[in-house]
Amino acid sequence: MISILLATYNWPQALKLCLESLATQTDQKFEVIIADDGSTQNTKEVINTFRDLHSIAITHLWQEDQGFRKTQILNKAIAAAHGDYLVFLDGDCIVQPDFVARHRQLAQKGYLVTGSRVLLNESLTKELLAWPHWDFVRFSANLINKRLSGGINKYWPLKIKLGNVAWRDYKQFVWRRIKGCNLACWKVDAAAINGFDETMTGWGHEDADFVFRLQHNGIRRKSGSLSTEVLHLFHKINDQSNAAENTRRVREKILAKAL
Repeated sequence: MISILLATYNWPQALKLCLESLATQTDQKFEVIIADDGSTQNTKEVINTFRDLHSIAITHLWQEDQGFRKTQILNKAIAAAHGDYLVFLDGDCIVQPDFVARHRQLAQKGYLVTGSRVLLNESLTKELLAWPHWDFVRFSANLINKRLSGGINKYWPLKIKLGNVAWRDYKQFVWRRIKGCNLACWKVDAAAINGFDETMTGWGHEDADFVFRLQHNGIRRKSGSLSTEVLHLFHKINDQSNAAENTRRVREKILAKAL
């Protein structure tokens, strides 16, 4: 079974669309573990309402809001997962109907998968958040116009889907295209490196650190582009005051392993 580890923090309107998009999956053999880094009661209400309307198995993990501690709540989610394959997703992302099916297609022992995203602009994001429910068919209408108007920053990844082709394999660690909002690995592999580095607090590069340590432990990286793209809702830039320090720490690890 696949466990979707869904990170969220105080954006219940976006989480609602995300959960509704998961409810439309062509592959329903998954559970959702919500990794909540201290959201208020509004988020809990959205989750409870969704539970009442859908049969998807949902576990809501919550920790007190003490600043950005995504690594800690994700490790709790990893421990709670019943599936042997983990797909990491953020609550500000909407998934296509074949998201789970495509990740299952790319899942392979000894590999992790780094997916990509389609960025939505502020105007289109506001429009979607005003919808009563998520509707992928409605969203897909006039995709060309959405691209030409700047509503989305990519078109072809929403139209072309490719399978498990050879060019997906990365030969070495690279920073590019590591997105914690669309990432997958086997639970046993995550456990072997003790999950995320919980000393990394504040926004920035905890996902790159996780991927680097997986690769250093013998797990190969595979690209999920042109297969698993998520729709990333527009939001203001997070507090990046810790990003430089987190970058330095990851680079130190890379250098140390290279010596």
